[in-house]
Amino acid sequence: MNKGKVCVFGSFNLDIVAGMARFPKPGESLIARNSMMGAGGKGANQAVAALRAGARVHYIGKVGRDDFGMFARRHLDSAGFDAVTLFSTSEYPTGNALIYVAGADAENMIAVDPGANLTVTDEEVEQCRPAVAAADILLTQLENNLSAIEKLIGIAKDNGTYIILNPAPFQPVSDHLLAQVDLLTPNATECTLLTGIEVRDIPSAGRAAHALHAKGIQALIITLGTQGALLSVNGETQIIHACPATPVDTTGAGDAFNGALASQLAAGASLPEAAQFASAYASVCVERAGAAASMPTYEEARERMGVAVI
Repeated sequence: MNKGKVCVFGSFNLDIVAGMARFPKPGESLIARNSMMGAGGKGANQAVAALRAGARVHYIGKVGRDDFGMFARRHLDSAGFDAVTLFSTSEYPTGNALIYVAGADAENMIAVDPGANLTVTDEEVEQCRPAVAAADILLTQLENNLSAIEKLIGIAKDNGTYIILNPAPFQPVSDHLLAQVDLLTPNATECTLLTGIEVRDIPSAGRAAHALHAKGIQALIITLGTQGALLSVNGETQIIHACPATPVDTTGAGDAFNGALASQLAAGASLPEAAQFASAYASVCVERAGAAASMPTYEEARERMGVAVI
């Protein structure tokens, strides 16, 4: 396949995951069925997904000068990225997340301390200008300070780099910023918060998509878990079907979808083709434990789609 260039700006977190029969109630202590520690953060997860789905990836992030930060460097150095730009600070810790995974559907609850992720400076952003300008795709999220995200998107816009914004975790953003984005990829919860329209299914996602188009967003994909996703481009909608899966851990599903989506768009796929591949890719991801560690390969996603890999 033709490997495109994806620049991912986003968070790195050290994830501490506990597998539970059910979520604990307030004040309750439960014995976990299992636990693990690994690399996470939406930016790092999506960068690994884009890489394993076939793209050449330049990851940009920031960590603390602590033990977790050393873990981050080792992980990122061994991932296989084309390039890594990793800023650091001694004033804040490396981002970290405490994650419960519970129940037959492997749903998750996550508490995140963003730490260094929220301290990216204007000067550091400016150092990233050549990497963003050289990329086919800029993929970013909302787990860093908004000032840095806005400036990176501005640089991408100035240089004609296609911009994907995954608005997770949700924080309020201006309509001006949303209108600069080429593709917005909220899930149902984020879409509800962006529009005030409760998104539960395809019809309600369609109403929310109409509201987002009114804000100046030309293209968006609203992910709906097992219901699939709604792709809407200038009001023309298409359902992206979910691939069957037996979930073990849904923690990285959205990140898998976004990274795989970016990889395929960078390689020249159409938006519907890229979205269907991303759906298959995410379905393989949820059948494995962990976040970055659970990201499948390009071949595994194509096999899930029932397409032979040549």
